[in-house]
Amino acid sequence: MRVDDFDFPLPKDRIAQSPARPRDSARLLHVGDGLADRKLGDLPALLRPGDLLVMNDTKVIPARLRGVRTAARGEAVIELTLHRQLPCSSGSETRWLAFARPGKRLKPGDTVRCPGLPDATVLEKREAGEILISFEAGAADVLNALDAAGEMPLPPYIARSAACRDDREDYQTVYARERGAVAAPTAGLHFTDRLLEALAGRGVGYAFVTLHVGAGTFLPVRAERVADHRMHAETGVVTAEAAQRIEDARTAGGRIVAVGTTSLRLLESCCDDRGRVRPFAGETDIFIVPGSPIRSADLLLTNFHLPRSTLFMLVCAFAGTERMKAAYAHAVESGYRFYSYGDACLLERAT
Repeated sequence: MRVDDFDFPLPKDRIAQSPARPRDSARLLHVGDGLADRKLGDLPALLRPGDLLVMNDTKVIPARLRGVRTAARGEAVIELTLHRQLPCSSGSETRWLAFARPGKRLKPGDTVRCPGLPDATVLEKREAGEILISFEAGAADVLNALDAAGEMPLPPYIARSAACRDDREDYQTVYARERGAVAAPTAGLHFTDRLLEALAGRGVGYAFVTLHVGAGTFLPVRAERVADHRMHAETGVVTAEAAQRIEDARTAGGRIVAVGTTSLRLLESCCDDRGRVRPFAGETDIFIVPGSPIRSADLLLTNFHLPRSTLFMLVCAFAGTERMKAAYAHAVESGYRFYSYGDACLLERAT
């Protein structure tokens, strides 16, 4: 397969710059045997008693920093986007992988000073502007400093120079609780307490899993062949309790509804050949493309994704490439809003 196979025309005015208000007033395209235009508030009517939502409870940290490189060769303005914390043996040091702009201004040994944060030392330079940095503080202290001084790491297609105050709330699910993501699990942004209560009243259950979404989700696919693309690893957890809840729902005849591509990727990372989900804690770089078996979920609630992206490839794997191309063409023609702050679709798995 070629990456070009997953391209489609998308006018720039379809890219949402702010969320629907209230969140559950966003539009919802139901993709099954046909296409049906709905609202997120219709979701309880589209699900059945006994169905189970699997939701990613990761919490986005304000991981974008603006600082200054200090070195003997002079100062330079640097923007950092932290995207994955790495294990470190020292309790007084915290290591992160980050994307730096402009990365060419940095060398190993340089110090980057960001207001409100401990000094960061560049340890390594990697490909595509990625660097390994070390903060002179423990992990909890760095996270607390980010909460106070960092900016929400909005996707590059949201066209403003910096996150605004509302983004601290808008770019976070109402059930976020496990700090560590630097990108939101955007399908979950549509849920409100009112919608969750309506789903519970319908008899729809839920289970929380955690996948800390990295900034690598925004990186373009530069390879020409799909098989040549390499995914960034992300850290995830499926507890024994969550795995049991999923299996109990399936055994009772309920459908498993993955809320977002992040939930689906995590489930597919820890299920066996029969689709049974097992407890999991570790990293995954799973790449789901057409031809990949989908065993863990029956439905997928997700936003509308970029052309040529790994996430559009994933929804094509789940629901069928031709069906998704038709669904996206309908969405563009009908004025659906795309990407992180956009509308959603409910996909039935291709058989």
